[in-house]
Amino acid sequence: HATTPSNDDPEHASRPFDRDRDGFVLREGAAVLVLEELEHARRRKAEIYCELAGYASRGNAYHMTGLRPDGAEMAVAISDVLRQARIAPEEIVYISAHGSGTVQNDRHETAAFKRALGSAAYDIPVSSIKSMVGHSLGAIGSIEMAACALAMRHGAVPPTANWQNRDADCDLDYIPNTARERIVDSALSVG
Repeated sequence: HATTPSNDDPEHASRPFDRDRDGFVLREGAAVLVLEELEHARRRKAEIYCELAGYASRGNAYHMTGLRPDGAEMAVAISDVLRQARIAPEEIVYISAHGSGTVQNDRHETAAFKRALGSAAYDIPVSSIKSMVGHSLGAIGSIEMAACALAMRHGAVPPTANWQNRDADCDLDYIPNTARERIVDSALSVG
Protein backbone atom coordinates (compact mmCIF):
# COMPACT_ATOMS: atom_id res chain seq x y z
CA HIS A 1 0.00 0.00 0.00
CA ALA A 2 1.09 3.60 -0.54
CA THR A 3 -0.36 5.45 2.44
CA THR A 4 0.35 4.36 5.98
CA PRO A 5 -2.42 2.80 8.08
CA SER A 6 -0.71 4.27 11.18
CA ASN A 7 -3.15 7.16 11.44
CA ASP A 8 -3.47 7.05 15.23
CA ASP A 9 0.01 8.55 15.62
CA PRO A 10 0.53 10.85 12.61
CA GLU A 11 3.63 12.50 14.08
CA HIS A 12 5.50 9.18 14.01
CA ALA A 13 3.68 7.46 11.13
CA SER A 14 6.12 8.37 8.36
CA ARG A 15 9.25 6.23 8.68
CA PRO A 16 11.29 6.35 5.46
CA PHE A 17 14.06 3.75 5.15
CA ASP A 18 13.06 2.14 8.48
CA ARG A 19 12.56 -1.63 8.42
CA ASP A 20 9.01 -1.19 9.79
CA ARG A 21 7.88 1.55 7.38
CA ASP A 22 4.42 1.07 5.96
CA GLY A 23 3.64 3.96 3.64
CA PHE A 24 3.53 7.72 3.48
CA VAL A 25 1.45 10.40 5.17
CA LEU A 26 -0.45 12.71 2.83
CA ARG A 27 0.00 16.42 3.54
CA GLU A 28 -0.39 19.72 1.80
CA GLY A 29 2.38 22.20 1.18
CA ALA A 30 4.09 24.46 -1.30
CA ALA A 31 7.35 26.23 -1.96
CA VAL A 32 8.16 28.92 -4.48
CA LEU A 33 11.61 29.01 -6.02
CA VAL A 34 12.75 31.90 -8.16
CA LEU A 35 15.04 30.65 -10.90
CA GLU A 36 17.16 33.34 -12.49
CA GLU A 37 20.20 33.47 -14.70
CA LEU A 38 23.22 33.66 -12.39
CA GLU A 39 24.82 36.72 -13.98
CA HIS A 40 21.52 38.60 -13.93
CA ALA A 41 21.09 37.86 -10.22
CA ARG A 42 24.64 39.02 -9.52
CA ARG A 43 24.15 42.27 -11.47
CA ARG A 44 21.10 43.16 -9.42
CA LYS A 45 22.85 42.04 -6.20
CA ALA A 46 20.22 39.41 -5.43
CA GLU A 47 20.54 37.21 -2.39
CA ILE A 48 21.47 33.87 -3.99
CA TYR A 49 20.64 30.74 -2.04
CA CYS A 50 22.02 28.17 -4.46
CA GLU A 51 22.63 27.34 -8.09
CA LEU A 52 20.63 24.72 -9.98
CA ALA A 53 23.44 22.93 -11.83
CA GLY A 54 21.51 20.08 -13.45
CA TYR A 55 18.09 18.54 -13.91
CA ALA A 56 16.77 15.20 -15.13
CA SER A 57 13.53 13.29 -15.15
CA ARG A 58 12.70 9.68 -15.96
CA GLY A 59 9.48 7.73 -15.92
CA ASN A 60 8.12 4.23 -16.16
CA ALA A 61 5.86 3.90 -19.18
CA TYR A 62 4.57 0.49 -18.13
CA HIS A 63 3.23 1.06 -14.61
CA MET A 64 2.43 4.24 -12.67
CA THR A 65 3.98 3.07 -9.41
CA GLY A 66 5.88 -0.07 -10.40
CA LEU A 67 9.58 0.42 -9.68
CA ARG A 68 12.41 -1.84 -10.74
CA PRO A 69 14.28 -3.12 -7.68
CA ASP A 70 17.65 -2.31 -9.29
CA GLY A 71 16.91 1.44 -9.39
CA ALA A 72 18.02 1.65 -13.03
CA GLU A 73 15.73 4.50 -14.14
CA MET A 74 16.59 6.75 -11.22
CA ALA A 75 20.30 5.90 -11.55
CA VAL A 76 20.25 7.10 -15.17
CA ALA A 77 18.63 10.38 -14.08
CA ILE A 78 21.20 10.87 -11.29
CA SER A 79 24.08 10.17 -13.68
CA ASP A 80 22.62 12.66 -16.16
CA VAL A 81 22.42 15.36 -13.47
CA LEU A 82 26.02 14.76 -12.39
CA ARG A 83 27.15 15.04 -16.01
CA GLN A 84 25.28 18.33 -16.48
CA ALA A 85 26.63 19.72 -13.20
CA ARG A 86 30.15 18.49 -13.99
CA ILE A 87 30.62 16.98 -10.55
CA ALA A 88 31.77 13.56 -9.44
CA PRO A 89 29.78 11.42 -7.00
CA GLU A 90 32.40 12.12 -4.31
CA GLU A 91 31.62 15.85 -4.53
CA ILE A 92 28.00 15.44 -3.41
CA VAL A 93 27.72 16.48 0.24
CA TYR A 94 24.03 15.71 0.90
CA ILE A 95 21.18 13.81 -0.76
CA SER A 96 17.58 14.84 -0.25
CA ALA A 97 15.85 11.54 -0.97
CA HIS A 98 12.35 11.04 -2.28
CA GLY A 99 12.02 8.74 0.74
CA SER A 100 8.28 8.16 0.57
CA GLY A 101 8.32 5.49 3.25
CA THR A 102 7.01 2.67 1.08
CA VAL A 103 8.96 -0.58 1.06
CA GLN A 104 9.19 -0.59 -2.74
CA ASN A 105 10.27 3.03 -3.19
CA ASP A 106 12.87 3.20 -0.44
CA ARG A 107 14.61 0.03 -1.67
CA HIS A 108 14.46 1.22 -5.29
CA GLU A 109 15.94 4.57 -4.32
CA THR A 110 18.73 3.07 -2.22
CA ALA A 111 19.66 0.78 -5.14
CA ALA A 112 19.66 3.78 -7.50
CA PHE A 113 22.04 5.75 -5.27
CA LYS A 114 24.45 2.81 -5.12
CA ARG A 115 24.20 2.19 -8.86
CA ALA A 116 24.77 5.83 -9.86
CA LEU A 117 27.22 6.88 -7.15
CA GLY A 118 29.13 3.66 -6.55
CA SER A 119 30.99 3.36 -3.26
CA ALA A 120 30.58 7.14 -2.68
CA ALA A 121 26.90 6.46 -1.86
CA TYR A 122 27.99 5.02 1.50
CA ASP A 123 29.77 8.27 2.45
CA ILE A 124 27.01 10.75 1.55
CA PRO A 125 24.35 11.53 4.18
CA VAL A 126 20.81 10.96 2.89
CA SER A 127 17.54 12.08 4.44
CA SER A 128 13.85 12.26 3.72
CA ILE A 129 12.07 15.37 4.93
CA LYS A 130 8.78 13.56 4.22
CA SER A 131 9.29 12.00 7.63
CA MET A 132 8.56 15.47 9.04
CA VAL A 133 6.44 17.27 6.42
CA GLY A 134 4.56 14.37 4.84
CA HIS A 135 4.08 13.81 1.11
CA SER A 136 2.40 16.67 -0.71
CA LEU A 137 2.59 14.81 -4.03
CA GLY A 138 2.98 17.43 -6.81
CA ALA A 139 4.47 20.11 -4.56
CA ILE A 140 7.05 17.95 -2.80
CA GLY A 141 9.80 18.49 -5.39
CA SER A 142 9.83 22.24 -4.81
CA ILE A 143 9.65 21.77 -1.03
CA GLU A 144 12.64 19.43 -1.13
CA MET A 145 14.60 21.85 -3.35
CA ALA A 146 13.89 24.61 -0.82
CA ALA A 147 15.11 22.30 1.98
CA CYS A 148 18.37 21.73 0.05
CA ALA A 149 18.85 25.48 -0.40
CA LEU A 150 18.27 26.02 3.32
CA ALA A 151 20.69 23.21 4.20
CA MET A 152 23.32 25.01 2.13
CA ARG A 153 22.55 28.35 3.71
CA HIS A 154 22.52 27.15 7.32
CA GLY A 155 25.24 24.49 7.21
CA ALA A 156 23.03 21.69 8.48
CA VAL A 157 21.34 18.70 6.88
CA PRO A 158 17.87 17.66 8.01
CA PRO A 159 17.31 14.25 9.57
CA THR A 160 15.11 11.35 8.64
CA ALA A 161 12.71 11.44 11.59
CA ASN A 162 11.26 8.28 13.12
CA TRP A 163 14.09 6.05 11.86
CA GLN A 164 14.60 3.26 14.39
CA ASN A 165 15.27 -0.09 12.71
CA ARG A 166 17.77 -0.87 9.95
CA ASP A 167 16.46 -2.50 6.78
CA ALA A 168 19.17 -4.71 5.25
CA ASP A 169 18.22 -3.40 1.78
CA CYS A 170 18.44 0.24 2.90
CA ASP A 171 21.99 0.40 4.22
CA LEU A 172 23.11 4.00 3.65
CA ASP A 173 23.54 6.87 6.15
CA TYR A 174 19.97 8.16 6.50
CA ILE A 175 20.76 10.81 9.17
CA PRO A 176 18.55 9.20 11.81
CA ASN A 177 16.39 11.51 13.94
CA THR A 178 18.79 14.43 14.48
CA ALA A 179 19.94 17.13 12.07
CA ARG A 180 23.66 17.22 11.42
CA GLU A 181 25.91 20.24 11.07
CA ARG A 182 27.62 20.05 7.71
CA ILE A 183 28.85 22.55 5.16
CA VAL A 184 26.82 21.77 2.05
CA ASP A 185 28.21 23.12 -1.20
CA SER A 186 26.58 20.50 -3.42
CA ALA A 187 23.37 18.58 -2.88
CA LEU A 188 21.36 16.11 -4.90
CA SER A 189 17.58 16.20 -4.60
CA VAL A 190 15.50 13.39 -6.04
CA GLY A 191 12.21 14.67 -4.58
